[in-house]
Amino acid sequence: MEKQTLPNATAVLVLGICSIVFGCFFIGLALGIVGIALSTKGRKLYKEDPTLYDGWGSLNAGFIMSIIGTIIGGLYIVYWIIVGGTLLTMFSTLPHN
Repeated sequence: MEKQTLPNATAVLVLGICSIVFGCFFIGLALGIVGIALSTKGRKLYKEDPTLYDGWGSLNAGFIMSIIGTIIGGLYIVYWIIVGGTLLTMFSTLPHN
């Protein structure tokens, strides 16, 4: 019997790579979350019967990169919240003429 390719394996891999590349922009967080969400079905199918499916390496690598991209995107957002709050505080304490 010929093995089937896991669903969304290539898409998850591409989303994982893009979430890391675009992690310094706000889109990286969204791409990582979508990559994680798309990988759940394939991971579940593979764990039920690994002998039927091919493409686990791509799916797993994409899942891991999506997690990394989500963390980078989240840290980037937290960074800009801190910087924005600091700048807002600095400019609100300036003397007004």
